Amino acid sequence: MIFGEMRTGSNFLEAALNQFPDICSYGEVFNPVFLGHPKTETLFDYDLIRREEDPLGLMQAIFDHPPRMGGFRFFHDHHPRVVDAVLSDPSIAKVILTRNPLDSYVSRKIAAQTGQWMLRDMRHQRAAQITFDMNEFRDLLSRLSGFQRRLTEALQTSGQGAYRISYEDLFDVSVINGLARYLGTSDQIEALPEKIKKQNPEPLSQKVVNYDEMMRALAELDPFGLSDIPIFEPSRHAAVPSFVATPTTGLLFQPMRGSLSEAVIDWMAAVDGVGRDGLHRRMSQNQLRQWMRAHEGFRSFAIIQHPLARAYDVFTRYILPTDRPHFATLRRVLLKTYGLVLPAAPDDPNWTPAAQKIAFSQFLKFLRGNLSGQTGVPVDQAWATQSAILQGMAQVKLPDLLLREEELPTALPALAGSNVAFTYRAPHTAVPLLEIYDDEIEALCGEAYRRDYISFGFGAWRA
Repeated sequence: MIFGEMRTGSNFLEAALNQFPDICSYGEVFNPVFLGHPKTETLFDYDLIRREEDPLGLMQAIFDHPPRMGGFRFFHDHHPRVVDAVLSDPSIAKVILTRNPLDSYVSRKIAAQTGQWMLRDMRHQRAAQITFDMNEFRDLLSRLSGFQRRLTEALQTSGQGAYRISYEDLFDVSVINGLARYLGTSDQIEALPEKIKKQNPEPLSQKVVNYDEMMRALAELDPFGLSDIPIFEPSRHAAVPSFVATPTTGLLFQPMRGSLSEAVIDWMAAVDGVGRDGLHRRMSQNQLRQWMRAHEGFRSFAIIQHPLARAYDVFTRYILPTDRPHFATLRRVLLKTYGLVLPAAPDDPNWTPAAQKIAFSQFLKFLRGNLSGQTGVPVDQAWATQSAILQGMAQVKLPDLLLREEELPTALPALAGSNVAFTYRAPHTAVPLLEIYDDEIEALCGEAYRRDYISFGFGAWRA
């Protein structure tokens, strides 16, 4: 399979490969509107209708047609079942053809404007100028980069390789011969196809009407991802057993561990007039689906907190106390390996707000390394980024509403259509966050949870 896109030179590459006596590529076999080539009506007894019914049957017919090695070209918007089958089969050779996306974009717009998609003789060339549209180009980049990431991930995770070739390499006969050897043929060619000519060889400045505007717009792009947030935090599963549903009201809560979530669960029980045991909890995925089918019109929601409030809740509930079995090992690691100084007992008379600030600062520094994959300690859901937790949930059920902590007193009763008020007071701590908060604490939290700050638009914490 040749993975290409429109205006990447895939016609030329296919023509070059078809010069080898034991290779035959049949064009865009899975193009949504035609079968291989615009004038081809059937291929191996398949027409368009039969191809849609059995695309994998046609693919196999191409591969099983001796004596030549059969293949085809495939673009990101071709039949999805085919790409899945090809990527999962290591016996199918993959060729990935790429071109500068700006050149492809301009070439495609010119071809659409002139109606000339292939040039065989320069005497018939149709020239045109196009107008660059930044939104259109961004959309193209998004679609192409997404498909390329999909290809790369599938090949990496399955241990496969691909022959990668750029548009500029197409005109080097030695590269084409190298590709042929990769495909398994011993034949070589002396020259490249002469029937297909390069279209529109002029510089971009002559092909784009608003060239200066285009250059200014492109300057805003970040092709090297310099502004990207590096993400080394491991992906999370959906954690369906943590979901909580009401038996009658039709509310589905997708919580993130913390005292705020516990308060919401208590409120849900009050809304339905049941105890906590009357709520649907620890559900399997099948039980969740059954509940959703039985509660047409249900609402699902999750709650996001300011990262600093959430981190301090974790610190005061799980790290400071000495009676939390689940976190006992972590506490020992923090003490011995990461230099945290923690109170030996809850009523330690020597533990002061200043000591708590130092310990919490050290914990935030640990979180920064932990969430970046720099520690040997697994990322616990209690302090994982809310972005990662939501992405894990989305594998099964994306919440249809995200609420912020400050919105809950009005948003929750409105969501449930209930007069049951929601009130939440943060658990009492000997040292409130406000007492130790300063710019240094905020900066440390920002370094640890930069992903959440940017994803959800959080600013500095306010009590």
